[in-house]
Amino acid sequence: AAARRDSESSQVAQGVGGCSGAVPSGALMVERHTTDSSAVRQDRLWSSKPGQVAADVLSSAATGNGAVSSRANMLRAEDAAVHDWYRFVLSFPPHLVAEYLAEFDVASDGVVLDPFCGTGTTLVEAKKRGVSSVGLEAMPMTAFAAATKVDWICDPQQLVDHAEHVASVALDELAAQGISDAGDYGGIDERRLRRLAPDQDRLVFKDAISPLPLHKVLTLLAVLDGEHSEEVDRHARLALASTIVDTASNLKFGPEVGVGKVKFDAPVVSAWLSRVRRMAADLHAFAGNDAPAEVKVADARAVDMHVEPDSVDAVITSPPYPNEKDYTRTVRLEAVLLGFLRDRSGLRAVKEGLLRSNTRNVFKGDDDGALVRDRSDIVRLAAQIEARRIELGKTSGFEKRYAQVTMEYFGGMLRHLRSLKPVLRQGARLAYVVGDQASYFRVPIPTGEILEGLAASEGYIVEGRDLFRTRFATATGEPLREEVLVLGAPRR
Repeated sequence: AAARRDSESSQVAQGVGGCSGAVPSGALMVERHTTDSSAVRQDRLWSSKPGQVAADVLSSAATGNGAVSSRANMLRAEDAAVHDWYRFVLSFPPHLVAEYLAEFDVASDGVVLDPFCGTGTTLVEAKKRGVSSVGLEAMPMTAFAAATKVDWICDPQQLVDHAEHVASVALDELAAQGISDAGDYGGIDERRLRRLAPDQDRLVFKDAISPLPLHKVLTLLAVLDGEHSEEVDRHARLALASTIVDTASNLKFGPEVGVGKVKFDAPVVSAWLSRVRRMAADLHAFAGNDAPAEVKVADARAVDMHVEPDSVDAVITSPPYPNEKDYTRTVRLEAVLLGFLRDRSGLRAVKEGLLRSNTRNVFKGDDDGALVRDRSDIVRLAAQIEARRIELGKTSGFEKRYAQVTMEYFGGMLRHLRSLKPVLRQGARLAYVVGDQASYFRVPIPTGEILEGLAASEGYIVEGRDLFRTRFATATGEPLREEVLVLGAPRR
């Protein structure tokens, strides 16, 4: 089994404090649906800030359903350290991870796994509490972000010193070209500016970043290459990834990533240096913490190929939801600029390693759907989606795949659950943050309920589903449940 483990991993150290199973003040009693639909059991869901979750529940009382409002998914100021180095727009909040670490009573010698780790929310929160963690992530850009966010060995003063030197060199180069970093566009001849290679440029959607900010980013990257410092390079580049998205680009984020107001210029170098300094302050605050954390570029449908058998005490994760969000688009710009994506063949290779959650990453030869052809609820759901398509007269290639991607999604999740079993220790507990959907012709997809059934069929102990919050469907305005499916490892 050890020989099959993924060799491309980033092992780093540090963590802080300890995780106690004691009930903190402000513990909230929340609704947890059990497998018996007529039964509801009360269970504790801890709040990392006493009273905060309760306040969120009260603030949503006007909805009439007692659901946690959208504020429940926001990054709280007291949680921001390290998490805000780079944050995936679809991330779930650190306080939710903290609550389940407490509920699961994960000890400092335990191991937490996040098989869909994204930018490392679970791993960072575990590390802050002195708990070891392992993360799997199929997208190289987000795996890089997660690995960097749990690398606290980096010397903060060395990072700042290096960044200040790089910034000085970059600013001098820009000044020699008559370009200011202040963001005061001066009608520069765009023919003189650095550009992406044609293959890379084709991956970036139109107007995602204007020519002058792009030139500044590429100039800064060239200086980072020329003044390379192995000890701090990853942190410097991650700070640049955040600067690209938040300062340099024209991106906006809603139901899907898109282009907002186009700005002709932006202060790239100074914004990057400011981010580096904030990052260094966090590194200083967490210096000396040594909980191991490991991130691997890997497919979550093959957990047992990348994680040691019988090694995991808890799983806290949020897989993609079955909808039309292309997760590679969300990080596309920075992935291209930092060199993680170079052409369309590379993009396809990344997509092939992802759970099939949208029609843009379904390929000829995919067969995860075959695993759930005996599941009447899933087959019925796919048939309903296809019938609605025919009824509405929808004929586009993507629309014709909606039924298929539904089957592929749940088949992929079944593959994941099967591959996970060998790595779980006896008594391990699991929390899956999942959301109901209505993206496919407004046909309701009860994601948590279906995944609960799949888990039960594989021998997992179903403890229930905690209501995390209620979202509203973009297409219909109807409320959709976002839940935490709580499981126990199968008995041996």
